[in-house]
Amino acid sequence: MNSTNRKRWLGLVLVFLVCMIGSSAPFQNFAAFPNELRLFSGQMKRLHYGVPVHAEVEVDPQMLQVNGTARQSLSVNLNEPLSLKPNHIGETSMKVKLFGKIPFKTIKVNVVPDLKVVPGGQTIGVKVKSAGILVVGHHLVTNREGEKHSPGEKAGLRLGDLIVQIDGTPIHEVRKVSKIVEKAGLSKKPLAITFKRNGKLQLTELYPEYDNEDRAWRLGLYIRDSAAGVGTLTFYAPDHGVYGALGHVITDMDTQTPIEVGQGEILQSNVTSINKSQNGDPGSKRAEIIRESKVLGNVERNTSFGIFGKMHEQPMHSYSERAVPVAFAEEVKEGPAQILTVINGQKVERFDIEIVHVSKQQVPATKGMVIRITDKRLLSKTGGIVQGMSGSPILQQGKLVGAVTHVFVNDPSSGYGCFIEWMLQDAGVITPAANSNHKQTAA
Repeated sequence: MNSTNRKRWLGLVLVFLVCMIGSSAPFQNFAAFPNELRLFSGQMKRLHYGVPVHAEVEVDPQMLQVNGTARQSLSVNLNEPLSLKPNHIGETSMKVKLFGKIPFKTIKVNVVPDLKVVPGGQTIGVKVKSAGILVVGHHLVTNREGEKHSPGEKAGLRLGDLIVQIDGTPIHEVRKVSKIVEKAGLSKKPLAITFKRNGKLQLTELYPEYDNEDRAWRLGLYIRDSAAGVGTLTFYAPDHGVYGALGHVITDMDTQTPIEVGQGEILQSNVTSINKSQNGDPGSKRAEIIRESKVLGNVERNTSFGIFGKMHEQPMHSYSERAVPVAFAEEVKEGPAQILTVINGQKVERFDIEIVHVSKQQVPATKGMVIRITDKRLLSKTGGIVQGMSGSPILQQGKLVGAVTHVFVNDPSSGYGCFIEWMLQDAGVITPAANSNHKQTAA
């Protein structure tokens, strides 16, 4: 074998060895060591990396205890679990030296105030009014010549635009529009329309026209100012007086655009029946509001992760009124978990699920995890995830980790969930850190 062939074979062997080492469990466990850890004050955290080496761990014992000791330097076996107990809120670091001598990693540790919330599961009725008048379609007006067209479309208004002012006056209710339109039509003056599109305010002029068929002045627009539906309460934070629900944004049913909430309320609801999910056909909860006057809370925000607002009183019919700890996104693991939801009346029940995939998310994003219903009774009753179940809290190892958000249309036993951390941020409970191929539909 000549020298060129020997070098080629040696290169292939080295590539093979690098691939073998890189795919080996110990190497992957080494790579899994984080650059940063986040801990809740007063809550112990266990780390297990399964690396068969000894190491020396250095910490500030005033801030952090390792394996129950208050020493600054401690010899540990990285093949066994490490327990970390924070003592104070703030930032510190943990230095890891392999074999007690070789510097391996300095891990930044951020200790934040302890947080516990009451998990929900109750079915709630949701009523919201938009912060203006939403354009949901174009209406054809028949003029005196018998021609049909839409004055609103001619003025440049599109589906999903939010009309916030007419002639400089804020407008929030559809019922007030007809008188304004008639007055402008009779005076043959255009209306100055201020509308919001993609978060930006724009201005246009719209000339109302008389519809010979309806015998009324028209804008040539279908408009809406409110929406209503059923969902599930995710959590109630008694120390902050706020709640989170749904796990996904409320959109207009015609335009599929997010509704900018002007005001809203959540109410106590009772599940009357279940329309079971089937492949290709997501089911739904049928529910009725018990008392219109029994308002549980208001709706202040409608975001990608649900609705949020103040809750006037702790909701009734909780699975347990005991507050539970919450998990950061990086703490959620694949494996068994549970959801809390209602399938009959107002009784919140606990059902088994499996978290089959967890996405690594450093910043807020939807579809944080894929879940599968494994509870036979729930599958028998609902066929899996149904619309109205969105917001059902997901619990794992005694912690609130997320909420159900969507069902897979082609497999209703499975769906998506979002991390509870992102919902807590949108609720204003915690401060943001510094730094699928399945067709799905909202549950």
